[in-house]
Amino acid sequence: MPKLPAEAYAIIEGRHSDPFHYLGLHPEGGKSVVRAFLPEATNVEAVGEHGEIAPLDRVHDSGLFIGALPNGSKHYQLRATFGNDVVEFEDAYRFPPILTDFDLYLLGEGTHQRLYDKLGAHPMRLEGVDGIGFVVLAPNARRVSVVGDFNFWDGRRHPMRVRGSGYWELFIPHAKAGDHYKFEIIGPHGHLLPLKSDPLAFASELRPKTASIVFDEARLPRPRPAPDGINALSAPMSIYEVHLGSWRRKGNNEWLTYRELAEQLPAYARDMGFTHLEFLPVSEHPFDGSWGYQPTGLYAPTSRFGTPDDFATLVDACHREGIGVLLDWVPGHFPDDPHGLGHFDGTSLYEHANPLQGRHLDWGTLIYNYGRTEVTNFLVSNALFWLERYAIDGLRVDAVASMLYLDYSRPPGAWVPNQYGGRENIEAINFLRRFNTEVFARFPQATTAAEESTAWPQVSRPVEFGGLGFGYKWNMGWMHDTLSYISKDPIYRKHHHGEILFGLHYAFSENFILPLSHDEVVHGKRSILGRMPGDEWQRFANLRAYYSFMFGHPGKKLLFMGAEIAQSSEWNHDQSLDWHLLEYKYHSGIQALIRDLNRLYRAVPALHQMDCDQAGFEWLITDDANRNVFAWLRKGFDEQARCLVVVNFSPNVYRNYRVRVPLAGKWKEVFNSDSAHYGGSNVGNIGEVQTVDGKAPELRLTIPPLAAIFLVPES
Repeated sequence: MPKLPAEAYAIIEGRHSDPFHYLGLHPEGGKSVVRAFLPEATNVEAVGEHGEIAPLDRVHDSGLFIGALPNGSKHYQLRATFGNDVVEFEDAYRFPPILTDFDLYLLGEGTHQRLYDKLGAHPMRLEGVDGIGFVVLAPNARRVSVVGDFNFWDGRRHPMRVRGSGYWELFIPHAKAGDHYKFEIIGPHGHLLPLKSDPLAFASELRPKTASIVFDEARLPRPRPAPDGINALSAPMSIYEVHLGSWRRKGNNEWLTYRELAEQLPAYARDMGFTHLEFLPVSEHPFDGSWGYQPTGLYAPTSRFGTPDDFATLVDACHREGIGVLLDWVPGHFPDDPHGLGHFDGTSLYEHANPLQGRHLDWGTLIYNYGRTEVTNFLVSNALFWLERYAIDGLRVDAVASMLYLDYSRPPGAWVPNQYGGRENIEAINFLRRFNTEVFARFPQATTAAEESTAWPQVSRPVEFGGLGFGYKWNMGWMHDTLSYISKDPIYRKHHHGEILFGLHYAFSENFILPLSHDEVVHGKRSILGRMPGDEWQRFANLRAYYSFMFGHPGKKLLFMGAEIAQSSEWNHDQSLDWHLLEYKYHSGIQALIRDLNRLYRAVPALHQMDCDQAGFEWLITDDANRNVFAWLRKGFDEQARCLVVVNFSPNVYRNYRVRVPLAGKWKEVFNSDSAHYGGSNVGNIGEVQTVDGKAPELRLTIPPLAAIFLVPES
């Protein structure tokens, strides 16, 4: 065998960072020389564009073949013998690059807003040949190969070329949608890493398998849009938060598919009066028990329930019913599973190298390095991807507090201060501001919401005014205080009157959503019903009063699935909700109550138009701690748009209870949580009350026990 150059051995040994420099067609000494590396092939020929055949010599036992085409041939195919099979195919190393110079420029400066159009696996046609273009970021790798169904999962067959600041690419002819693949990476120190899934895969295998799947997302059916203005501050916004795997299941405890969910879930949400569905994270994740909050495939809807097409069908079905779709989105951390982003190219590419910055102590997960241009570009593009490709109407960002603070859940000395010696994560702040700026610039009808549990200022204020730029913020303080209050026996509530009042001191400092989320019904916290004190009647009456108080309170609403049927037990992600409870009147009464509260909230402008405006709220009674009574006025844009809310958190009936109101005349009792229809005792005001003349109009009300009543002036 002839003596080979060092470059040939780099190909044979799988350590060449630019195989195109050696393999493929090259002019040499007036000839068109073809080099091909085909392990296990016994005979190889190059077939020219006019049918001319040039045998290639086997110059190394590993499968390196070299020969010359007749002069003038620029295009060719390879014909190889593997055992008894003769195969004719295109040579991957004869095709031009995939990324343009402009792509590389945008990728380098981190401003490529459509990363998903270039990275990942994309069906394409190059020089008249169909195949798949693969692109992946691995700047510190010595070599990256695509392995998959199309090459026997052999990393020697398709090493990629590196371009720009570490983007590896390769067009593989005749690879196709549906093929499974991964990346084989040799790290900077020459070590072979575990096979890596594609960070921008659009589809993945069902766990416990972890391969990426080629999917032509350009052909994804586009869901119809949601109704205009559905996310506006002045619009009613009542969110039903759902874990798709446990809302409802089939006979053998099997998941419903996306398409089966599309047939049932949107219609149920519409019937219940909800305006939005919020899905716990649907991005691919390996562990069911993470509920999706530890994703490994940010661009792939989980394969647990079907294909990307199927997920698009679910979104379309929601929009058809007039329901907006929000996704829980997790840019704060990711798991360290070996096939995922952790140590992706043999270095800390996506995460911080220093564990004091790069690992969550609570969750054992890795923290994104927001100071790295490629990482923030990856995350911002992912947010835009869901909004564009799946017509998602908004993103709720998980665990924002953990992103904002460098010392989040860390003991003294176990964190790294910022450049000014402070605890604020400046890079994460900049990332969140950029994320919100990009989302609202490109999708002005969409919204974002922050799960942020601290007093960080201006979370839902515009970036140009110094805020983080979110559309909404979850009001965790309201949730904590009011659940604490309602969990106490009524006899003690007078000592905790301030837990109801306190939230109104800051209720308009942000655009708030009032969340009773999945986090409040797990890990020993009990269900919402399970927190209610007293005997059975009192527990359900307390729950009716609490839900009614929530819908009368300023702020958008969010209920986790099961709350609307008074689920008795904690949420279990491995089984369906206890739908059989609706056979019992108290549980069906709670469902009817939520349905009517949603309809009331949507129908009465005063209950939603100024949810996030101080001018839309006025306290009327705050000092009746001994009787556990509160009263306030909600206001809409119109002078006549008023709603009086009176809540009695005691088990006593109060008659001739005086409440001053701004308008004289009849006030209609449009809602009473003590109605027998909901399982109550039917104490109330027989539909309407007339004001009593005096210095100011006054209503003398009958206030039912452990209940709320809503009254509006007769027009």
